[in-house]
Amino acid sequence: MASFPLSLPPLSLYIHIPWCVKKCPYCDFNSHAAGEHLPESDYIAALTRDLDRELPYVQGRKLSSIFFGGGTPSLFSASAIGEILNAVEQRIPFAPDIEITLEANPGTFEQQKFFDYRQAGINRLSIGVQSFNSQHLQRLGRIHNGSEARIAVEAARTAGFENINLDLMHGLPGQTIDQALADLQQAMELAPNHVSWYQLTIEQNTEFYRSPPVLPQEDMLDDIQQHGQALLASNGFQQYEISAYAQADQQSKHNLNYWRFGDYLGIGAGAHGKITLPGEDRIIRTRKTRVPTDYLARTDSATAAKHAITEDELTLEFMMNALRLTKGVPVSYLPERTGIAVDSILPSWNALVQLGLAEPADSRLTTTPKGLLFLNTVLEHFS
Repeated sequence: MASFPLSLPPLSLYIHIPWCVKKCPYCDFNSHAAGEHLPESDYIAALTRDLDRELPYVQGRKLSSIFFGGGTPSLFSASAIGEILNAVEQRIPFAPDIEITLEANPGTFEQQKFFDYRQAGINRLSIGVQSFNSQHLQRLGRIHNGSEARIAVEAARTAGFENINLDLMHGLPGQTIDQALADLQQAMELAPNHVSWYQLTIEQNTEFYRSPPVLPQEDMLDDIQQHGQALLASNGFQQYEISAYAQADQQSKHNLNYWRFGDYLGIGAGAHGKITLPGEDRIIRTRKTRVPTDYLARTDSATAAKHAITEDELTLEFMMNALRLTKGVPVSYLPERTGIAVDSILPSWNALVQLGLAEPADSRLTTTPKGLLFLNTVLEHFS
């Protein structure tokens, strides 16, 4: 398949915890309402079995990052998270500067729990605030209010977390420009290192899709985006990806690895993985059994699907990830991480340059600001 030999990129690990207190009406992730009892021990055992079967894909690499996503991983006790991390480290060496992120929801935290997560090895928290406006939070089906969101961030700081991301959404049902900017301003006052700020979209298989709420009009959304980005920039947050903003040197290592077309193991119910196999001259994607009860019942492989990515798919997938970054990626990443010759994409790329949507492919593959704004149009040249 490849025109050039594939190189092994950095390796990350994604761990999926599929339970939430309740399902939010906008959420299309693999999440399920938790019952009275979470099967922590059984799930840890299933994750360990799952990881053991993934070990051939490590190919001598160290883990550069780990991300506990969900669902609501902070429903799990700190001792359970620590047990999972110990099992991982016994099997795969950690890079000295490994980033280990836990998604946490303000409605599921306790002060002591944050201290214990840090003791267990978590060194980055991603707190799902979504909004500081209690009315908007209620419409989104969240179980916390604005005050609890602020208290959770302050509690994380008190517990010693120095690396905190806040997840915020805009374009909410009934939201005004002033309310959207007030959310951002409150986030700035809490001094996070990183902000994920993105527009609410209505996805299939959600309650909002079946009963759509009234969302702000397009011109208002554009104003929110413009004024919000200016507010973030004035507070020292540099946009480095479509919806990711960070203080200097505080970008998410885990997400950067995705966007730079690195490799990642995915374990847990419904988790996805992407693995480079240089010896087989191919790149594969994996997907695990989705339903938690089915995942727990698997004593054999939990892999529900595995397939090689074709060259046509590779070009588009690489561009879909790399061009989300405001500075793109080095040109060399294309042959190194896909095996595809740069010459093969130059006709399409040069056409984008002529349209003012991409910069010349001298050393980097990157869009212009206009190209980032119209990324779907850019990607059509590679589909």
